[in-house]
Amino acid sequence: MTGRRPVKEGFLSLETSERWIVYVCHSEGEWAKGSCNSILGSLGFVGSVCMAYSLVRFLLTPSVLLLCLYVIWGEQIFIDNEWHESCSGRKMPVHNPATGDLLCEVEEADTEDVDKAVQSARAAFQLGSPWRCMDASDRGLLLNRLADLVERDRLRLATLEALDSGKIFLMAYFVDLMATVKTLRYYGGWADKIQGKTIPVDGEYFTYTRHEPIGVCGQIIPWNFPVMMFAWKIAPALCCGNTVIIKPAEQTPLTALHMACLIKEAGFPPGVVNVLPGYGPTAGSAIAHHMDIDKIAFTGSTAVGKLIQKAAGDSNLKRVTLELGGKNPNIVFADCDLEYAVEQAHSGLFFNQGQCCLAGSRVFVEDSIYEEFVCRSAEKARNKVLGNPLVPGVDQGPQIDQKQFDKILELIESGKKEGATLECGGGPWDRNSLFIQPTVFSNVTDDMRIAKEEIFGPVQQIMRFRSVNEVIQRANATHYGLAAGVFTNDIDKALTVSSALQAGMVWVNCYNAMSTQCPFGGFKMSGNGRELGEYALQEYTEVKAVTIKVSQKNS
Repeated sequence: MTGRRPVKEGFLSLETSERWIVYVCHSEGEWAKGSCNSILGSLGFVGSVCMAYSLVRFLLTPSVLLLCLYVIWGEQIFIDNEWHESCSGRKMPVHNPATGDLLCEVEEADTEDVDKAVQSARAAFQLGSPWRCMDASDRGLLLNRLADLVERDRLRLATLEALDSGKIFLMAYFVDLMATVKTLRYYGGWADKIQGKTIPVDGEYFTYTRHEPIGVCGQIIPWNFPVMMFAWKIAPALCCGNTVIIKPAEQTPLTALHMACLIKEAGFPPGVVNVLPGYGPTAGSAIAHHMDIDKIAFTGSTAVGKLIQKAAGDSNLKRVTLELGGKNPNIVFADCDLEYAVEQAHSGLFFNQGQCCLAGSRVFVEDSIYEEFVCRSAEKARNKVLGNPLVPGVDQGPQIDQKQFDKILELIESGKKEGATLECGGGPWDRNSLFIQPTVFSNVTDDMRIAKEEIFGPVQQIMRFRSVNEVIQRANATHYGLAAGVFTNDIDKALTVSSALQAGMVWVNCYNAMSTQCPFGGFKMSGNGRELGEYALQEYTEVKAVTIKVSQKNS
């Protein structure tokens, strides 16, 4: 602890016996690790646990932080409401991308574990099971109870999210966890409102429709919004009465495993939700190819989405929902509020370290305001504070892993070589870390790789345009079609452009304005199907038409 302020070690027990708080003096963004380790030793916990260090931004003074020490109980596979070791006995490491430290090791699911989970989910879905016999309103109550538990454990979940994903803690706490709770409550409200219709068919018949659950759903979620994607996937599926096998990304399994604890605590019957941490080529592939999984929902890259679509076709033609990549245009007209547009374009790209399928990475700016827009955008990027996502004042964390880090840097280099003007950034923030400088390119042309490929990092490309027709054509000249933004004070122009853009979501004078009630999904190679809103219910139900012969039909 040489050169640091002295650390005051003391304990204050909180809600349960496994949770403790230690007050720690903090200086220059460094962690008081030596003191923490001595404290951990004195706790004397036994068993397979991982102690997660979390610096939380609840300050008593500018130099004092709370250091919360949490036990991560979920390190195993969750099947049939019980924790299991993997059939292979293999484990996979979970690292903190901000520091490179090993957080813990979790059991690695593969094909045999997927088979066990499918058997459990299928049993829970059998006719006459507690889940199938449950009133729809009671399914809604369970989802709301789960939301209550997420709110109770919001601090813990946000901490885990920051630890294994590198996400800014406050962003996880106030954005991701809030969206998680809202999603669970929204679909909790829908559970007893999914209705069929009576149809006035010709002849002496009475016909009605039923919206029935599909069955066993395999769900694969990404590493950029782990807990929020967990809710996006399970909430509509459970609302409709399905059972679920969900695989979190191998980089970020911790919040999914904690959610498994909460699912059991909420009272969901065994087998309704099964959580299998594992790798894509093994566990993910087994889910996609499984003959007894009725539907698969995947969020991730377009390349993997194609593999999943093919696997579904090669196996049992399971239903498929895909939420894939994007190369989203953000169009800024000269008649907009310039400062506001700069701010929205900045947050629309750099949000979550640029690791977002919605990122407005192709910023088209009208010629007359182009230079000023570039100048202000570069200044905002230069002022970003990088560092440990658990430390106060930091607003950009690390990229998720070395593979993603290297990919982003390679694309940045391609931009330099192909003639784009580097306004700021352009390289690693620290040689020995996964941080990348906030990067802004100007004078980007449509044929450059940075204008065509999804970067998934903190790299903004600003492009010049001169007419409405030109920018519409260029904005649509991509294989993707997820989202788009339009900034203008001309309502006629806003309506014209938003109608012409080939994108599943268009924001006018805003960006990333997400809502649980609004459908989420894209055109073209950005995927198929919709998540969120009432539209997601269609992805988790089959429509059955029942026709009954009657002796006399009356109007």
